[in-house]
Amino acid sequence: MSATEAVDAAVSKDGASIEKIVFASVLGTTVEWYDFLAYGTAAALVFNQLFFPNYDPLVGTLAAFGSYAVGFVARPLGGVIFGHFGDKLGRKAMLTMTMIIMGGGTFLIGCLPTYEQIGVLAPILLLILRMAQGIGIGGEWGGATLMVIESGDPRRRGFLGSLVQVGFPLGMVCATMVFLVVSQLPEAQFMSWGWRIPFLLSVILVGVGMFVRLRLTETPKFAAVQEHGEVAKAPIIEVLSKDFRNFVIAVGLKVSEVAWVYVLTGFLVYYVTSRLGLPKTVILNSVLYAALLELITLPLFGLLSDHVGRKPLYIAGAILSMIAAFPLFTVMETKDPTTIAVSMAIIMSITHGLMFSPQASFVPELFGTRVRYSGASLGVQVAAAISGGFAPMIATGLLAYFGSTHAISWYLVALGAITLVATLASRETAFSDL
Repeated sequence: MSATEAVDAAVSKDGASIEKIVFASVLGTTVEWYDFLAYGTAAALVFNQLFFPNYDPLVGTLAAFGSYAVGFVARPLGGVIFGHFGDKLGRKAMLTMTMIIMGGGTFLIGCLPTYEQIGVLAPILLLILRMAQGIGIGGEWGGATLMVIESGDPRRRGFLGSLVQVGFPLGMVCATMVFLVVSQLPEAQFMSWGWRIPFLLSVILVGVGMFVRLRLTETPKFAAVQEHGEVAKAPIIEVLSKDFRNFVIAVGLKVSEVAWVYVLTGFLVYYVTSRLGLPKTVILNSVLYAALLELITLPLFGLLSDHVGRKPLYIAGAILSMIAAFPLFTVMETKDPTTIAVSMAIIMSITHGLMFSPQASFVPELFGTRVRYSGASLGVQVAAAISGGFAPMIATGLLAYFGSTHAISWYLVALGAITLVATLASRETAFSDL
């Protein structure tokens, strides 16, 4: 047995070590997604009025969603920066930095003066802090997933990676629940100071996450690369020059599910409250139930991917995404809270969840250890910038221009087709050695 194999075996057999790594990764990812997603809810409910108040309501909403998209545009930058240093210095150190950047940006958003108080400087500062959030989350995902899949049992990479993905719905649950609580305040109090509470609470969550993450050790896979002097000198350049096909596939694998989740959790908050005239608690409760269901379905899909492979789940997810694109809005237009909640929960799992769950193992498995952080992070974050952050703004613009939701549905169908093609062009990675 080689030295590398011995290290892998020791870590894989040490259940406590794996549990510690998984717990730290899930907790940290939950905190970072809480921070990132709280902005999306606030963009739909608050920022269009407090930071872009001099515009027509529609234009103000587009501006608020535009500031939301800025965080996604910054995500590839975070992927490049943290991917580079994560492939050169290690995974652990980068995860500490991403949490500091994300937590600091989120807390300061809660402290920002509004447009009424400081004028145009308010939206400018909001955009700067949103960029900080984007840079932080851009480096977070790759590091958190690699900490788990490079340390755990290779036969369970899909399941272990899916546990890290659970941080997304957990963060969504936490952010939505806090907004549900503060939204019970009288409207004047909610708009004055209540909306700030979800952002200010972030500092406590970040403190807990930092404490846990600082106790981690480096992954055995990267430690072996360091030991043998095989660390890449320029990981991003290596990915784009020698692994470009897998980079393009990684982008394609991400574009559909990331658009779906932000249409469901961002645009629909605006659509249901502003266009359909329903109370904001209706859609916030629906988002909450959808996230709670994903706490169950994501690990199940990850476990399934270890047995049948990543590609079958992705193919099913892409096809179901195209099928669900039109019924989604038909369900919303019933205006029945129960119908909306149940349908939203199911649709999120079969569109977003089916692909998001195996993604944590599928995308990193496309790349070698020496460039895995850079390749996986850049591919995923470029896709998030293209179709994630702009999805609520594109959906709002399509609705305004065409006057109906059909164009939005066709947009989702097109993205599903792109992901299906990327999946068919990829290789099955579930049963290969990292």
